[in-house]
Amino acid sequence: MSLDKATVASIATLARLRVPDDRLEPMVDELNNILGWIEQLSEVDTDTVAPLASVTGHSLPLREDVVTDGGYPDRVTANAPESVHGFYAVPKVVE
Repeated sequence: MSLDKATVASIATLARLRVPDDRLEPMVDELNNILGWIEQLSEVDTDTVAPLASVTGHSLPLREDVVTDGGYPDRVTANAPESVHGFYAVPKVVE
């Protein structure tokens, strides 16, 4: 795929980039080089490569889903300007 000056100007407009006319031609060359590198990637045979979820091959350690801390709402809300029944009290902001 090869881009021309009009296509690059259109892409710049879609990306909401202001590109001066004197910078369009160098940008055409730069984007065509990038597209060339992407085309090179499609030439690599990946049929025998398994998809990766992680490059390290390690899974995340799992733990029991239990409460290990808490049960003292008075200490948690001690710094709150106002608390009600162990919860932070905030002013109503929506009618």
